[in-house]
Amino acid sequence: MARPLRVQYQGAVYHITSRGDGREDIYLDDKDRILFLEILKEQLDRYHVICYAYCLMSNHYHLLIETPESNLSLFMRQLNGIYTQSFNRCYRKVGHVFQGRYKSILVDKDNYLLEVCRYIVLNPVRARMVKKVEEWKWSSYADTIKNVRDGSIISSSFILNEFHTEIKTAKKAYVEFVKEGTGQKDSLWGKLQSRVFLGDRDFIKGIEKHFKILGDEKEISREERYACRPPLRDIFDGVKSRVERNKKIALSHIEHGYTLKEIGEHLNVHYSTVSKILKNSQFKT
Repeated sequence: MARPLRVQYQGAVYHITSRGDGREDIYLDDKDRILFLEILKEQLDRYHVICYAYCLMSNHYHLLIETPESNLSLFMRQLNGIYTQSFNRCYRKVGHVFQGRYKSILVDKDNYLLEVCRYIVLNPVRARMVKKVEEWKWSSYADTIKNVRDGSIISSSFILNEFHTEIKTAKKAYVEFVKEGTGQKDSLWGKLQSRVFLGDRDFIKGIEKHFKILGDEKEISREERYACRPPLRDIFDGVKSRVERNKKIALSHIEHGYTLKEIGEHLNVHYSTVSKILKNSQFKT
């Protein structure tokens, strides 16, 4: 089974989700949530990770974080590992608390940071655990409104400054922004690229250098491996001759990893025709 692509670089922003093993609860009471937040704060400080939003549910949690020092894997190993040890010790259990590997999505900070923040704090409302976002005390919503500066888990000032430089106006705008998202059909993840990128092609192209070296790892899914490839319509744009078309077919398949079926459907020809073209020796290199 293909494992998720892990891209780490300085200043990367991630939406993180981690679920309980077998979808079991990872918090059995409020003491567990308090403990988790204490551990989260310690690891944020230790690894200089910035947190913009969080929400603790019952069998999973959400984080929106930035890694100025390119250390996501180390941070997450410590966060989940220390909590697992504490949880098992408290309840006299052994084994995994979290289900396999956490899920990380790279977020275009300039265009999607606020939307992801809103998505995260609205999780309890969407799950019908509460009617209003302010009723769930285990998310970053209240901390953002309070704009706590000392000892806070989140960087609320950055979020509020995205709305306005005057603090009262910014808080009011943030509250209204979150309120507008209540009851709306979530379309955020429909914008996801290759399952791990929340951003447009320019964003993915801009960070390509950070994961290109991973492109030959067989465990990484084909979809993620070719995340930066151009769409077929761009590859074949302006093609006028059959020779030029055939060269583009070879380029699409050999360099960009498109399947014969995908190429055939784009050109409105059978995939066997594409296969015959590729067998021509002049297009194999």
